[in-house]
Amino acid sequence: MKPQIADITQRIRERSRPTRDAYLARTRAAAARPRGADRMGCANVAHAFAALPGADKFRVVAEKAPNIGIITAYNDMLSAHQPYEGFPAVIRDEAHKLGATVQVAGGVPAMCDGVTQGLPGMELSLFSRDTIAMATAVGLTHDVFDAALLLGVCDKIVPGLLIGALHFGHLPCVFVPAGPMSTGLSNSDKSKVREQFAQGLVGRDKLLEAESAAYHGAGTCTFYGTANSNQMLLEAMGLHVPGSAFVHPHAQLREELTRAAVRQVLAIRQGQRLADGSGGDRYRPIGELVDERCIVNAMIALLATGGSTNHLIHWVAVARSAGILIDWTDFSELSGCVPLLARVYPNGKADVNQFQSAGGPGFVLRELLDSGCLHGDVMTVADGGMAAYGTLPAFGADGRLAWAPLPAESGDESIVRKASAPFGETGGLKLLAGNLGRGVMKVSAVPEDRHVIEAPAIVFNSQDELHVAFKKGELERDFVAVVRFQGPKANGMPELHKLTPPLAVLQDRGFRVALVTDGRMSGASGKVPAAIHVSPEVLAGGPLGKVRSGDIVRVDAVTGTLDALVSAEEWAARAIEDRPAAVAEEAAYGLGRELFGGMRRSVLTAEEGAITWL
Repeated sequence: MKPQIADITQRIRERSRPTRDAYLARTRAAAARPRGADRMGCANVAHAFAALPGADKFRVVAEKAPNIGIITAYNDMLSAHQPYEGFPAVIRDEAHKLGATVQVAGGVPAMCDGVTQGLPGMELSLFSRDTIAMATAVGLTHDVFDAALLLGVCDKIVPGLLIGALHFGHLPCVFVPAGPMSTGLSNSDKSKVREQFAQGLVGRDKLLEAESAAYHGAGTCTFYGTANSNQMLLEAMGLHVPGSAFVHPHAQLREELTRAAVRQVLAIRQGQRLADGSGGDRYRPIGELVDERCIVNAMIALLATGGSTNHLIHWVAVARSAGILIDWTDFSELSGCVPLLARVYPNGKADVNQFQSAGGPGFVLRELLDSGCLHGDVMTVADGGMAAYGTLPAFGADGRLAWAPLPAESGDESIVRKASAPFGETGGLKLLAGNLGRGVMKVSAVPEDRHVIEAPAIVFNSQDELHVAFKKGELERDFVAVVRFQGPKANGMPELHKLTPPLAVLQDRGFRVALVTDGRMSGASGKVPAAIHVSPEVLAGGPLGKVRSGDIVRVDAVTGTLDALVSAEEWAARAIEDRPAAVAEEAAYGLGRELFGGMRRSVLTAEEGAITWL
């Protein structure tokens, strides 16, 4: 283990000791109780199992068979979640073979950011994470389950399921992915058409044709955004059956990996430690498994692959759910000692299918482990610990699922590389701090000659204001776009991807442009330098509210600074501008936004995980 990583892990452990100890005490007390059907009243038990077939009722009550709860994010709106429709039947069949029972404990909402991008619904997206966590709790709080399988893939769904599951830390849990869609129109070609549309060079018909060729079937979108970063992080945390992240939904191997998840969660449950502390080595409930080493492994996997900046928000909340306290300084310092081993769009040209073919998560995790960048001594849902996640699942000669070592060399060095010859000596994210607050930049997606931008600010109160200025031809110059009132308290912190095409067009025309915002760009952050998640947000007194158009702003990913070049005296004297009434009104009403007013009022900062439940 690299000394720097060990030191950061120890710092997190010491910082978290009071909250982690309290969490584990609650988790162990819950695990020590008698099983649900024995503990509950007869009427409770009858209600819980009323709809089960008679044989299953006998199994779970009289024979005390294990009962697995499924929390599913299935809906057929999301391409990534549509395959889950048939998963409960497969899971139930496999469980019956092993003498266990299964109940779908609940469904959770799952919205598609691709559908709502740039629209009012996007302002519910971030808060859907905590809504999913609460929905997970509603399903599991029936408290009759011996283990849980969690079915979810996309942006806020996996963090929400994980937060919810960690509040039931006494349960063995395994995440069950569904896989990516097959490769369609390349992400770079799709982006070119978007930029042409922004300039009026092609019409809506050509744009729709391109988008439909890119997003064309079941499975996750194929770029390395938040959804696919989720899957990488779950592999690094040991919460998947090893190597299951990027197997296509309709591959025969996908069903067998789903069946393996049933076998694994039952193996963990059957090895459960007794109240006196005795028990087998397989005792791995999720609350014990997700410790500070596990969280650091996830952070490192994110940095080593140039993953989604959303996880600087989500994994702070995930860690807090297990009593572990992390912050952006931890991410930044880890980034300084973790090599960049993958280039997947938007950090490169490859999609996740090509990433998988070149070696995928298994290759990256093996390289990180062998180079001392991962904690190898962690618990995982698989036997064999983290080493198991550096292997490749396939059907063996006997037709059974087996895991084989990955090739020693990358299948394509333009996509994945060994730790001895990385794309970069440091990770893909950079913390920026200065008189404008603290924000992050996905430097792995930005050309090096754009890592420092110094230019006059142009202040916008919404992304629509920037679009209007672009269409009027008012942005044909060097500038830093300051887009404010986009934080969690203001409007739920929507992703601002509508800004990417016009800013990319201006950059391609030779102008030096950058974005600074208290909103998100997240997993699809691209080639335009963007200091995002700036905290505290303006509505919480953040200094972006002091910026005036014409101020010189310096965005510096080399030194890690984010400053308005205004004298200290003038800066201190400036007032934070109020949010225009029309902007506030727009954020508060319509398409269900009224229902989330309480969350906007109570939410913590982005660096604190944008948590609404503390």
